[in-house]
This record gives sequence, structure tokens and C-alpha cells, in this order.
Amino acid sequence: MADLSIETAVLLQHGPLHIAGIDEAGRGALAGPVVAAAVILPLDNPNALAQLVEVNDSKQLTPQSRERLFSRITHHASSYAIALESAEIIDEIGILPATKRAMVTAVTQLPLPAQHLLIDGNIRLPTVNLPQQAIIRGDTLSLSIAAAAILAKVTRDRLMVELDAAYPAYGFARHKGYGTAVHLHALAQHGPCPHHRYTFAPIRPTLIP
Repeated sequence: MADLSIETAVLLQHGPLHIAGIDEAGRGALAGPVVAAAVILPLDNPNALAQLVEVNDSKQLTPQSRERLFSRITHHASSYAIALESAEIIDEIGILPATKRAMVTAVTQLPLPAQHLLIDGNIRLPTVNLPQQAIIRGDTLSLSIAAAAILAKVTRDRLMVELDAAYPAYGFARHKGYGTAVHLHALAQHGPCPHHRYTFAPIRPTLIP
């Protein structure tokens, strides 16, 4: 269960800081954008934090719970920002650079500037001149990262539902662009749409003459 142990350790070592948790959604999908979120929780406000006790790894929550917690996080967070990079950009520069770019954008767009970063996974942002920790499975350990994961996941899911309305043949609302059997079958039948990642297997081999 995600908690504030990591954030507390940072505060004990460095004193009061604005700590931003950062995570992404959609890195492994075959279609749609990669979305990143940065969240600064009100670590000095126990009443606000009490409203966020259910925040946890987004993969362990139902879609309904994520939607409910999205509202709570955006209401009670000291600051948050969400950014994305499109499938076209992912094809142009690669998924890891696109993910980092979305994360950097989210951090730089925080209304309350971050002073320390907690980043999910084995990712560092060298263009951001701030102390930062890359934390494997951070969304299961850090409440700040878990909150960012929920914002990124809900935002991306909403975007994929919108894409489903424009491209109903692919079932984006069901699988959110990931490589499920339904999605692969639709790709085999219809080929990729403009929001697919053309450099990703199994899409790339279908485009080779």
C-alpha cells in the first residue's frame, strides 16, 4: 500500500520541500499518447491527506475508484500538472524520450514549483535541475507517485474513450490501445489508424512492403 514513508524520509533529511511524485500511463500501448502527471501533495495538511488514504497503485483500483480519486487528488493536491506526447511524437523520437519529455513538461507546468522529484521506475530527468529519486514500483510505495499515476491513467483513459468515438472499429474504449486480442484482430482487419504507433511491433511489420 502506497504511503508517505519516502516523502517523510526526504523531509527529515532536507527539511520542508515541495516534493512532486511523477508517473506515466500508456508507455506500453500500441495506440494513443503517453501521458505523464506530476503531483505535489499537501504534506503539512493532515486533514487534506486524510482525504487521500485510498490512493494506491492505479492498477489495483477499479475504473470507478480511479475516477473518484482523480477528483479528490485534483481538489486536495497542493499542485498538479498533466502533459502528453502524441503517437506521432512517439514514432518520431521513441517511447522513452517521449515519456521523459511528457514528464518534464508536467514538472515545469506545476503552478507550485517542485523542489524534489520522486519518479516511478528507472527514469531520471537530466534536463530538470532538481534532486530526484527513481523508484522502482514507486506507485506501490509512494503516495505522491500513486497520485500522479491515477491522474495520468484517468486522463489517458478518457482520451482513449474519445478516440473510440472517432475510430470505433478498434475498440479503444475497451482496451485503451493496449495489445489485446481484440485490438490485434482489429488491426489485422483494418490496418492502423493515425493514432497508432507505427514504429511499434506488431504494427511496424504490417507496413513493410
